[in-house]
Amino acid sequence: MTTPLHTIVTPDGFSSEVTKVCMEIADMLTEKNRAYGNSALDPIRCFSRADTTEQIKVRIDDKLSRIQRGQEMNEDVVKDLLGYLVLLRIAQKRAGL
Repeated sequence: MTTPLHTIVTPDGFSSEVTKVCMEIADMLTEKNRAYGNSALDPIRCFSRADTTEQIKVRIDDKLSRIQRGQEMNEDVVKDLLGYLVLLRIAQKRAGL
């Protein structure tokens, strides 16, 4: 059985830092879901017929491409990338992967 992270107390505050960052990502994803609907996990597929995980991977590729070309590299970009990775994990779990 795994111990929930938020119940682990570490002298250096590591677990609370991890929890705080993860909560920031969760809040961002929830806000974006309210604003855009569930477009990442339930796309309308007007043009692309790719499955959900493939569509999220394309978004991750686009974000990484912008970072690599030096067009974006700030806290928001990192948060967006983390958000897409969380969405990818959710999509994979839903697909039984």
